[in-house]
Amino acid sequence: MFKDSKESVAVYGGSFDPPHIGHKEVVLEALNVLKINTLIVLPTYLNPFKKDSHFSTTKRLKMTKEMFEDFSAVLVSDFEINEGKATPTAKSLAYFQKEYVVKYLIVGADNLASIDKWYNFKWINEQITWVVATRRGYEVDTSKLRAFKILEIDVDISSTEIRKNIVKDNHT
Repeated sequence: MFKDSKESVAVYGGSFDPPHIGHKEVVLEALNVLKINTLIVLPTYLNPFKKDSHFSTTKRLKMTKEMFEDFSAVLVSDFEINEGKATPTAKSLAYFQKEYVVKYLIVGADNLASIDKWYNFKWINEQITWVVATRRGYEVDTSKLRAFKILEIDVDISSTEIRKNIVKDNHT
């Protein structure tokens, strides 16, 4: 009974290095199709599978907050950034479960190939329904997921490409 009185949420974590229109499209589509009260956007301090970020944590958080400032159903959380280190998704999920009913975890299709390598994947997989955002060039293999929904996203952009263009622009 008590759990039902909590808000239902989806969590969308990532590096947001930098945040871009693809991230915004994922959020718009998720808000459109998921039955939730709030979508929590969760920039990482450092992706556990990466060595560093192009932009500082402060800058990524600021840009992400600015991108979603007009979205009343979106909360940009600084939880992982405040951890000051790479934080496993399982820890963040447990943190948010204290205050919310976390129904969904949104991931990009590019995460699926190695998703079972995530810390405590089995536990995460039992807790939530995965929401997989499609991404050009990535197969949507959901065989490892207990429960899932697909978000059809048709934006051909990536943070990696944006960073390449920023570097190129600085040299010209």
